[in-house]
Amino acid sequence: MINANKTLSLAIMSGKGGVGKTNLSLNLSYALNTGGNSLLLMDCDLGLANLDVLLGISPESNMQDLLTSGAKPSDIVIPIEQGKKFDILPAASGVPELVEMDEDMQDLLFSKITELVGGYQYLVLDLGAGINGTVLSFAAMTQMRIVVITPEPTSLTDSYALIKVLHSQHNVSDFNIVVNQATNEKEARETFNRLNMACEKFLNIKLKNMGYVRYDPAVTEAVRRQIPFIKYAPKSEASRDILNIAVKIQKIRMENMGRLSERPVMKKFPTLDD
Repeated sequence: MINANKTLSLAIMSGKGGVGKTNLSLNLSYALNTGGNSLLLMDCDLGLANLDVLLGISPESNMQDLLTSGAKPSDIVIPIEQGKKFDILPAASGVPELVEMDEDMQDLLFSKITELVGGYQYLVLDLGAGINGTVLSFAAMTQMRIVVITPEPTSLTDSYALIKVLHSQHNVSDFNIVVNQATNEKEARETFNRLNMACEKFLNIKLKNMGYVRYDPAVTEAVRRQIPFIKYAPKSEASRDILNIAVKIQKIRMENMGRLSERPVMKKFPTLDD
């Protein structure tokens, strides 16, 4: 692993699908890169990849090639913003064996990308929804975690289950919450409070509120046009909200530079609170 690490690894996940997690991952990555930060976005929704769809690109190779054909990470990485060092590592769609990666395959993957990720200030993992083994392992290995929720009761229930399993099986206790598709700040705050109260009462975990992204018609239109909404409508409410979250993450990274230098980018339980 890399010494004197300066890369913050961030897993973005959700208890259920349909909450806008991948779209949020993409646009948050754009927001972080806009601030002059180099960033690698990994599509870790293995088997059901769709970051390429949101970007309107068709990768010639993907993570499956990295694991099975001896391809180098540099052969697979796709530059998204020329001159800004914002790159994507695409995953594969319709490959069931990648969904439940065993420990040996996980070790192989991260041994191959270790040297690559050290060249970025941020490593963002867009994880699959739910609580399969690969999602849990990747989430436990990152230094920071964001759980994306919506005001829907099913989202809260499934997100609580995700947090509970990560806490009980992987000893993870620090979680950052982003409320997506909120009508307003009041609804976002109430949604966060409901999940936080349940986690405090039953898991003895206090969640961190990273902010919210309001429901915005510009987001839907941007998806249809296969353009990140922060580029399609930079002055929209959703874009302003995502920039606010990016500022908080940047502050966390700067405040923890000393701790980052003492640990690798990916490791079992390398939380910033360790």
